[in-house]
Parts: sequence; structure tokens; C-alpha cells
Amino acid sequence: MICYFCHIKHIILKLYVVKNITLILLMSVLALVSCNNTSNFEISGHISNAEGEYIYLDRMKISTMQPIDSVKIDKDGDFSLKSSVNYPSFLRLRLSPNNFITLLVDSSENVVVRGDAANFGRKYVVEGSEGSELVQMLTLKLAASNHSLDSISSLKITMRNEENYKTLNNKWTAEYDSIRNSQIEYSRKFITDNPFSMANVLALYQRFNSDGAYVIQDLRSRQIAATALNSFYPESEHVKSLYAHTLRLMDEERAMKVRKFIQEQGENSPNIKLPNVDGKEIELKSLRGKYVLVHFWSAESDGSRIANEVLADAYKKYRRKGLEIYQVSVDNNREAWENAVKEDKLSWINVGDMRGSKNAVTAYNIKRVPYNYLLDKEGNIIAKNLRGPNLDKALGEALK
Repeated sequence: MICYFCHIKHIILKLYVVKNITLILLMSVLALVSCNNTSNFEISGHISNAEGEYIYLDRMKISTMQPIDSVKIDKDGDFSLKSSVNYPSFLRLRLSPNNFITLLVDSSENVVVRGDAANFGRKYVVEGSEGSELVQMLTLKLAASNHSLDSISSLKITMRNEENYKTLNNKWTAEYDSIRNSQIEYSRKFITDNPFSMANVLALYQRFNSDGAYVIQDLRSRQIAATALNSFYPESEHVKSLYAHTLRLMDEERAMKVRKFIQEQGENSPNIKLPNVDGKEIELKSLRGKYVLVHFWSAESDGSRIANEVLADAYKKYRRKGLEIYQVSVDNNREAWENAVKEDKLSWINVGDMRGSKNAVTAYNIKRVPYNYLLDKEGNIIAKNLRGPNLDKALGEALK
């Protein structure tokens, strides 16, 4: 019913495609090709001081690690591993459970990794994989920020008995906030500069050590990344999870806006002003003094059409007792709407702007149709999502 990401998609196309349309077209072609072909990749390299040890390659799934392969590092410190992916995938190359690096490998890449066994997880060189290089950038930047933040936190504890602690604390707090804000801006810019990179999944789920908070918390950055990645890699489980999570956050934000609106307006049912079939605008608040069922529907929804039969029975039974139905169409097709009103013999108030009635949909946090709210005579919401017998029961109790 509602396309949550349309505006963000337009923003991406306007800001990014215009900036580098040749790159986008090339990536689109590559994405289409890679969707239909599984290609081998190779990870090779040199790990000093690990001769004769095994190195392991795992696929990083949403909540687990899937072993792919392992190989013994030869006497010269060299190794080589091969496997295949359909799209850029997160992999973990490890010497041990606590000594590993994260790679983002695409099909057909020849990735070269060099490092030392003693500090492999903290210091390494990676070449031949743009995604892996971006992951390394993100990882190292956050590690540096977290180290600085932890150092400041330690100073605050160890120096708390100093005479000039208050002055020092103010200085450290300013430094702490500056480092934290700098990391946030870095991560936001990373997403803006690389909207089609799977590395954005990592960027969006990075956290500060101090309080475990996500580095990126603004919904706009998440929308940009989720929309772009879903366009290119819809089959990736990481992208599916990110996209679904973003939808949930958007729903929560809309619900929060409704609650805020209610608090600010001093009423718990936002007003709606939309035209009926004849073009006459009718306001919801004009029905104060009656019990009103605010019902959202679509002429092109089978569920909505079936619900109309139940509404007709309820209206016939309770109209004389003070019930009014204010039915809001979320349609874009005027002909379909008008035909449905006639065919279903909808004799109550029926309104819609034929552009999805988006303001009303947003105000009432409508995620699906049919959906309704029952208002009392003062416009207070006393029930919601009433269907079948539950509708008759609620109306019977309210309109005694």
C-alpha cells in the first residue's frame, strides 16, 4: 500500500547518479550479471610467524559463522583459499577465535592479505578487494576513536581526586564529545560517499565501546543505505535484515510522531480534512458529539471490500444510536474508488484525495488496510482494529 523508500530512492538517484552516472550504469550491469552467475574468488597471502599453522575462512551470516574452508600455512608463511559468492559477502579470515580479520569479498576477486600472526587482527594489509579495504577503513577508524574515548574515561577515573579535577573534567568532556561527534560524522559521510557498498551494513551496526550505542543513529542514513543496497543486492541476507530493520524503525518513528502530535494538540485523534466523492471537503472533527468509526480502506483491496459488508451491517444497526463512519480511501484510482462506493452501497461519509491520503495515513500510523479506530463523542480513541464480532461487541458496549 505504502512505498516507504520512494523519497529516499529519489534522493539517492538525484544526488549520486548525477554525480557519477557512468559508475552507476557500470555497477548496474555488473549487478545484473552477478545475480545470475556464481563466480570463484581467491584469498591468498603471507602470514609471518604462522608457518605450519592452519588459517580458516568462515562466511559471516546474520547470527552465526559458516565454515567455508581451511588450509595449512606453508613453511614460507604463504597460503591460498578459494570459494565462490553470488554477491559481495562478509567473510572472516582467522588464525584463532580471537585473532581474525573481516573481509568483504565479491565474485572473481583475487584478494591478497599480508600480516603477522602476533597482531593479525589489528594490523594487516589487504589488496585486490575494494570492499575489504573499505571494511578495514571503518574498523581502524572506529578502533582509534574507541581507544581515545577509553583513554579519556580512564583519565577521569584515575584523576578524580586531583584539586583541579573539575577543570580537567570539563576539558576531557569536551574532547570526548569532539571525538565521538567526529566518528559519527565520518560514518555518515562514509555512507553518503559509498551508498552502494555492502560495507555500509558494517557501518550501520558499529558501536561505541563506552555505552554500546550505535555510531549511526539517524534514520536518514539508514534509509539511504537500505534503499541503495536493496536495489543492488536484494538476495543478501544482510541486506534483507537491514531493510526489514529499517522498516520497523520507520514504523516506530511514525508511531512516535503520532504520540507527539497527540500530546501537543491535547487530543488523541488527529483531525482529517479530505474531499468526498462529490469534491466536498469534510473534517473529522465536525463529527464531534457522535461515536465515529474512522476506517481506512482501498477499493482495490479484497479485504477492504469484504469488510465493507460488516460495516454496512454495523451502520444499519447503530446509526440511530449515534454512530457515524468516516471512511478514508488510500486509493490513487478515482474510478475504482467511485465504483466501489456505488457497488458496495456505502451510504456513510467516504473521503480521499486519490493520492493515497498520505497525511491521514501518517497521522494515524496506518500500516495496512483495512484498519480502523473507534472514537467517542469527544474524539478520544477508545478502540482500534475492530473486525467482525469484535466490531459489533465494541459498538454495542459504547452505544448502549
